[in-house]
Amino acid sequence: MTIHPVLSEVRIGALRLRNRAVVAPMSRVSTAGDGVPTDAMAEYYAEFAAGGFGLITTEGTYIDAEFSQAYPDQPGIVTERQIEAWRVVTDAVHAAGGVIALQLMHAGALVQGNRHGDRSIAPSAVQPLGVKMAAYGGEGPFAMPEAATRADIRRIVGGFGAAAERARVAGFDAVEIHGANGYLIDQFLTGYTNQRDDEYGGDPAGRVRFAVEVVRAVRTAVGPEFPVGLRLSQTKVNDFGYRWSGAGEAETIFRAAGAAGVDYLHLASEGRDWYDTAVLDSGETVTRLARSVTGLPVIANGGMHGPELARTVLEEGHADLVALGRGALANPDWPRVIAAGDRPAEFDRGMLDPVVTLAGQRSWARARRGQVSVVR
Repeated sequence: MTIHPVLSEVRIGALRLRNRAVVAPMSRVSTAGDGVPTDAMAEYYAEFAAGGFGLITTEGTYIDAEFSQAYPDQPGIVTERQIEAWRVVTDAVHAAGGVIALQLMHAGALVQGNRHGDRSIAPSAVQPLGVKMAAYGGEGPFAMPEAATRADIRRIVGGFGAAAERARVAGFDAVEIHGANGYLIDQFLTGYTNQRDDEYGGDPAGRVRFAVEVVRAVRTAVGPEFPVGLRLSQTKVNDFGYRWSGAGEAETIFRAAGAAGVDYLHLASEGRDWYDTAVLDSGETVTRLARSVTGLPVIANGGMHGPELARTVLEEGHADLVALGRGALANPDWPRVIAAGDRPAEFDRGMLDPVVTLAGQRSWARARRGQVSVVR
């Protein structure tokens, strides 16, 4: 039997990963409202480590006590209590043989619950499309955000750097900057949410400036050897249909990110499988274009739990690693399943419920091994 390419080692910056399987960031909103990670969260992330994943990425974690929080019960990396609680998580993951990155997130206009205030901030005062997600306690339209001033931008950029340094103190092996899915960095990248006429707006070269400044601030904060990634996407949680204008815009974004100092790019597909959003107008895939433009490792996300698709993406040079979200929830030991030549378990939509995810994932994994029955 041919060894699946996902099982081979790979390097990201200074990190040597045991395989190319990544746990994608997934919003689990499982704190007690104070942003402090719980013991259940430590068990949750450690289970992926024990299951053999090469890299585990946490849920999006807010970076300041001002505008960055998106959801009630979302974790933060702001206070000493939060830092110490994350240390429990990283210790548990390391004890299970894993490597873990903290995803740094700023909601921008897409706020559903922020314990630090009722206001939101964005590149421009533009009403977000769509409505809040009921699965995360949302209801009705998003609030109108305030347009960020240059002083706001400087403060937020510095906040990303400070949060990255706190992540290193908490024992993380890397950080991933959340520049995807419609949140603040993506709002700067997107023309209809960024209507600025200063150096942060206009064409793609102007709209990517904010992302570049964030990456540079994070790199300065953590130093040259600490791995830094950037997650990007075309689609958004509130706009599944959005696409970049073409390969030219994608190339501008990728080149700028690479030059700013990231160690990898993570290209996500919100609400769609990889094939639905991967192909640009040029016929090239966004992931392979990112690889060729930057020379950096690229993570592909979207439907990668299928062994055949994961093999195709890796063997045809579309990406260097594959990230699993729902597939990882159904199979916390997915790399071991692939190594054994078994078929991964199918995902159950009930596992998306944030209330049952942490306990439910463990029950699901045991059930797949025939140890218990799944309670729905």
